[in-house]
Amino acid sequence: MKKTSKKIVILFTCVGRRVSLLRSFRQACRRLGHEAVIIGTDTTEYSAALQCCDRRYLVKPVAHRDYGREVMDIVRKEKVDLLVPTVDLDLLVWARRRGRLEKLGCRALISSDRVVHICQDKRLTYSFLKEHGFDTPETVDATQALKRKRHRWPYFLKPWDGHASRGNQVVHKLEDLRFYGRRIPHCLVQEFIHGAEHTVDVLVDFEGAVRCVTPRRRIATRAGEVSKGITVNHPGIIEQSKRLIEVLGAGPGVITIQCFLTEQEHIKFIEINPRFGGGVPLSIKAGADFPRWILQLWLGRRPRIPLTGWRDGLVMLRYDEAVWMD
Repeated sequence: MKKTSKKIVILFTCVGRRVSLLRSFRQACRRLGHEAVIIGTDTTEYSAALQCCDRRYLVKPVAHRDYGREVMDIVRKEKVDLLVPTVDLDLLVWARRRGRLEKLGCRALISSDRVVHICQDKRLTYSFLKEHGFDTPETVDATQALKRKRHRWPYFLKPWDGHASRGNQVVHKLEDLRFYGRRIPHCLVQEFIHGAEHTVDVLVDFEGAVRCVTPRRRIATRAGEVSKGITVNHPGIIEQSKRLIEVLGAGPGVITIQCFLTEQEHIKFIEINPRFGGGVPLSIKAGADFPRWILQLWLGRRPRIPLTGWRDGLVMLRYDEAVWMD
């Protein structure tokens, strides 16, 4: 899409704590000679990233029937150019409205509803990975696991529709499996994998082509989000992640993959999230400049985007920073 105005209006939904991501898009606009108008939505004014937006909107919770209509009204009113979802909660809302958004002149960094369904239902994710030959931990529901006569402890338990590590639990004995199998809603029981957990950021352009793949090893996490990480140029992870996203047909935007690398160098995929991951600032700082590339592509330019042209071994150590409200 060609842009004649110097202003690019970008809407971030469920903006929460994504201060760094907002700033990255603002800086990218400036470097490209455009002014960013950053708009954010949230359910509460006590949202750090909302304070960093040029225009702020409080909206209904995602589960409310009026949520989609409210945000669509904002798109019309503000003449939004680009919509960027930041969490799992409203991905289906925008996947189902991609066509309506485009009629309003707004492009969304969102995959199709088929892709979002596969990614958000961990049962479907497991089936997709197995069907297409990707290694993944064995996964069954809690009822099936409890019927087993032999167990290989520990197990990793999680809801099939969970997000942000909520409800996740490791169990080491049958008594705990029975307890948490009943307590965790929609509980899945997964083979526990010993290895280094990696997050992979995959950039997909507006034509569906994979343009950049950036793995980063998780050193430490907090509340399901990486707090310490390091970029890792691992050819196997890069090649398999690229193929996974191509087979899935995800995009446009940045798709976030979770996988484990075992001591035997086996790559086991566990999750796919069709949105920016919380740790993406590490990839951006390493040279995988997703905001700038996305904006260039949206502007109709043809940037040179290297598949692996980012800095290997860059470490990110995150800390809390205050945002002040008057």
